[in-house]
Amino acid sequence: MRVRPVREVNPASPAVIVIFGAAVRPDGAPSPALRARVLAALDFAARLAPPPVFVPTGGIGRYGPAEAEVMAALLTGAGVAPERIVEEPTGRTTLFSVRAVRHLLARHGHRGAVFAATSSYHLPRCLLLLRLAGLVSRPVLPAPPAGGGVWLRCYAVGREVLALPRDACWMAALRLCGRV
Repeated sequence: MRVRPVREVNPASPAVIVIFGAAVRPDGAPSPALRARVLAALDFAARLAPPPVFVPTGGIGRYGPAEAEVMAALLTGAGVAPERIVEEPTGRTTLFSVRAVRHLLARHGHRGAVFAATSSYHLPRCLLLLRLAGLVSRPVLPAPPAGGGVWLRCYAVGREVLALPRDACWMAALRLCGRV
């Protein structure tokens, strides 16, 4: 099976900013990381014309509601029109979120740029998976770390060191089998 080449960016399509989920607090409030990702996406979007479409991702984690739903509420609270927000609440992992976003964009015929908004430690994996899924992707300048201390940041980076090659292998295999 031949791997399809990555599509070129179509400047006529509005950009899409995919915001990758993070934890939701037990009371349903966004965690500092989740809030920082949304704020980084909003800051980046202010420089784009035409206005982008936001795709918040993430299902229900340890606590509800879905991460995508919490981010959509933050976006609308910041003045983003609801028609510019397309929630993707099914992905429980980064890998599944990327697959779901690819299918969502394909259904809508999107051929433009895809920008990834997430934390700095998570960005390399998100960009790699989006590209392996056949999407032209670019980074959104990540927000500064949202607290949590040194140990939490070490844990997050360590998790990414293990998850990046695992997810990349899965995505490459799925793409080769035509199941992305």
